[in-house]
Amino acid sequence: MEIDLHKEIINLHKLKLAVIGHVEWVTFLKVDQLPLAGHISHAKDCFEEPAGGAAVAAVQMSRLINGPVDLITSLGKDSFGEKCYERLTELGLNLKVAWREQPTRKGISLISKDGERAITVIGDRLQPIASDNLPWNEMKNYDGIFITATDKEGIRLARQAKFLSATPRTGEKTLKNSKVKINALIGSALDPGEEINHDELIPKPDIYIATKGKSGGTIFPYKQSYKSITPSSKEIDTYGCGDCFAGGVTTALSANLNLNQAIKIGAYCGAECSTHYGPY
Repeated sequence: MEIDLHKEIINLHKLKLAVIGHVEWVTFLKVDQLPLAGHISHAKDCFEEPAGGAAVAAVQMSRLINGPVDLITSLGKDSFGEKCYERLTELGLNLKVAWREQPTRKGISLISKDGERAITVIGDRLQPIASDNLPWNEMKNYDGIFITATDKEGIRLARQAKFLSATPRTGEKTLKNSKVKINALIGSALDPGEEINHDELIPKPDIYIATKGKSGGTIFPYKQSYKSITPSSKEIDTYGCGDCFAGGVTTALSANLNLNQAIKIGAYCGAECSTHYGPY
C-alpha cells in the first residue's frame, strides 16, 4: 500500500502484529436508496467479502507492514467460515482459528448513491476465548495486538504483547473485568454500540481516541482534537473506515512512533478506505 507519509513511517516492516477478534461474511449492496417502509429499493451491484472489525483492521495492518499479520479468530464450521478463511488468507493474513459448531455470522451492508450506509448483522458474534486451543503462549512475541472480541482472560493473555489496543466493542464489562491496562482504546464517538465511560476502566487506558469520521476526533485524557484527512479521490463507502483508522494507529504506536504520527497514519488509512466499495 503506497502512502504519502514517508517521514512518519519508521521500520514498520519489521513489526510482528496480531488482531484478536471477530469476522463476518458480508454482502455489500449498492442501492438506489436505503429501504423505506413500504418501499422497494433496487440493488445496482452486489459482492461479498469477509469483513467485521478484526478482519478489516488486520488487512490494513498487513498492508502497512507489507507482510503477514496473525488474525486470531473464531469461525463456524460452515461454507461461510471456509470462505472467510480462504479469502483472508489471500489478503495476506495468517489465520489462527477456533472452529465452532455455531454458524459464521453474516451481514448485509447497504450503500446508497448519496453515500448513506446501513448495516444489518445476522447471527451471534463468534469470538476467540482463552480456553480455545490458540497460540496464547506466544502473545509476548508480538510488538502490537489489537482486540475487537475475546473474553476477559483473553485480554489478560494478550497483555503480554509490547503494545495492546482495543475497541469498546470488545465490551465495557469485559474490559472492566479484565483489569488490564490498555495502551490505546479506540472507538467511534458516533456509534451507540461503542459508547463507553473510559474513566471507569481500572486501570485507565493510557489514551482513549474517540473518532468522529469527517470531523476528526478527540484524544483523552489530553482532550486534544485532531482533524481528518481528505481522501485522495471521491468518498464512496465508509464501511471499515474506523477499523482501518484503528489498525493504522495500532501499527504506528507499536513501532514507537509518537501519537501525532500515529493519528496521521490512522487518519490516512481511514480516509483512503472510503474511496472504494467495501473494506478492501
